[in-house]
Amino acid sequence: MAKQLLFYETPAAVNPARHGKTLVKDTGDFSFAAGVNSVPIAAAEFALCAAEYPIVFAGDPKAPVPSVILGLDGSRNAFIGKKGNWLGSYVPAYIRRYPFVLSQQDKTGTQTLHIDDSAACLVTKGKGEALFDAGGKPTPYLEGVLKFQQDYQAQHQRTQAYAQRLADLELLKPMQANYTTPSGEKRTLQGFFTVDREKLKGLEDDAALQMFRTDELECTFLHLASARNFKALADRVSEAAKAA
Repeated sequence: MAKQLLFYETPAAVNPARHGKTLVKDTGDFSFAAGVNSVPIAAAEFALCAAEYPIVFAGDPKAPVPSVILGLDGSRNAFIGKKGNWLGSYVPAYIRRYPFVLSQQDKTGTQTLHIDDSAACLVTKGKGEALFDAGGKPTPYLEGVLKFQQDYQAQHQRTQAYAQRLADLELLKPMQANYTTPSGEKRTLQGFFTVDREKLKGLEDDAALQMFRTDELECTFLHLASARNFKALADRVSEAAKAA
């Protein structure tokens, strides 16, 4: 599980023996994500994410991962406020699912719901959403969490298929973003990929039609259009640096 997790410190399988008294407080505090400058996204999120974040393809070009860029200054997330509030309009599902996460499928195809036991939103007293009732049965809240995680996992698998199609069609090329720091220093962010417009235009009709019918072509155009958000992100980072 560790390979797919960015900010989970001590994930543990959810069970009544360990979490019978655990409560989850919805504090609106996203400080746990302050140290990540990108997160994976699902294809279903492209339209919302493209409105304010740059969408890129990260990792291995043979198995790319659609992701949003959240910061340019090291590992800092430019969308986290001083009090841990989210400064953007849309919070990616990868972040919203915290502190829960589903494990990878085992040999029998079973997945287990985990929770980060070190999450600041977990308490045992006071107000919060209980995971289990007095009889040790999952509460409606926990059932809703599990449904969200399962839906997320299904979207993740669909997104993997889309990204793999881009790789198989050899549509990706290395990309870099150039920006200027408040002190006037020129910097470059690289290590990710974008769709090659010319190769996209050269797709055979059958491949283009298939991508159109599966909404993959729409995702691709949203990705390309989102590149304009690098300028707004650089401005956000610059303003934050000045304020600091």
